Amino acid sequence: MPRPITLALVAGAALLAKRAVRRRINAAPLWPLPALDEPTSGRGRLATVTRKVLVTGRTTPAEGVVQLRLEGTGLPAWQPGAHVDLVLPSGLVRQYSLCGDPADPDTYTVATRLIEEARGGRGGSREVHEQLHEGTEIEIRGPRNRFPLVDAPAYVFVAGGIGITPLLPMLRAADRAGADWRLLYGGRSRATMPYLDEIEKLGGDRVTVVAEDESGLVELGFLSGVPEETAVYCCGPDGLMDAVAAAMPEGRSPYLERFSPAATAGGGPFEVELRRSGRTLTVAADQSVLAAVRAEVPGVSYSCEQGFCGTCQQRVLEGEIDHRDELLTDAERTDSMLICVSRCAGERLVLDL
Repeated sequence: MPRPITLALVAGAALLAKRAVRRRINAAPLWPLPALDEPTSGRGRLATVTRKVLVTGRTTPAEGVVQLRLEGTGLPAWQPGAHVDLVLPSGLVRQYSLCGDPADPDTYTVATRLIEEARGGRGGSREVHEQLHEGTEIEIRGPRNRFPLVDAPAYVFVAGGIGITPLLPMLRAADRAGADWRLLYGGRSRATMPYLDEIEKLGGDRVTVVAEDESGLVELGFLSGVPEETAVYCCGPDGLMDAVAAAMPEGRSPYLERFSPAATAGGGPFEVELRRSGRTLTVAADQSVLAAVRAEVPGVSYSCEQGFCGTCQQRVLEGEIDHRDELLTDAERTDSMLICVSRCAGERLVLDL
């Protein structure tokens, strides 16, 4: 057995070593460790984590619309307005609003309309419709929320077609809170408008349904008289959202949710130097940096082409960046960009590529 004096010496040495380490930690310039940077678009650090979920339900809430029930363990909590990234079997990443119940801890619900390529579809919705069935396991990222429901005594919601999905949980939340709310819901036809029965049952005469094949386009003139304390939310086609913004009282803006690609054009052409590749290229005024780079470096990574997923993030060595994404933090914006949507604010950028 060890002698008592030996044990005492060992214990004393361990205590001295522990104190020495503590002094070095306390004297270190990075102690205490700084907090993580706050995101600029509601993206928490959990939003970058990839999780596996199982498709346990598939329904058709309207013509051309598929709803998926996704189940997983330890799914993060979410609030109305949040969305998730679906990493599709092909590797494409697409964003879909959560339209289920935030109180269900192990289930997410999303819905997507099939967008044909002739109408601007880029393959994501078709893959969801054709390949995601009950029993399919997929990966998701998020949720993120850059369209949160603010506290207000009254709300006006304007939805166009599949744009109802982020607003549906808001309607339920506003109703439970006893807030004054009304919904203007437009679509091509009643048959193509998802969740119509639930919404009309929930809202009664607070819901105005405008089916284009019956009544024409929605009338937005009433928005000019919306009281200042009323929050206005809109999601739908770009044309509808632009019209809602234009109809608001002077100095007022609605809360908008856009999932169409950000405008990559605007301004004049500029040069991009690919420092490691030793090449310099010109990005035209109507061209994205990604498109110009892919012509020279076809293997460059990208996915969503909308500034949401972060796959195309590149380090910027020189030049002023015109950020147009919905993802990067303030710290990340100092020396990197998403080349699918962001541009140069000057005449030249240098990428570490």
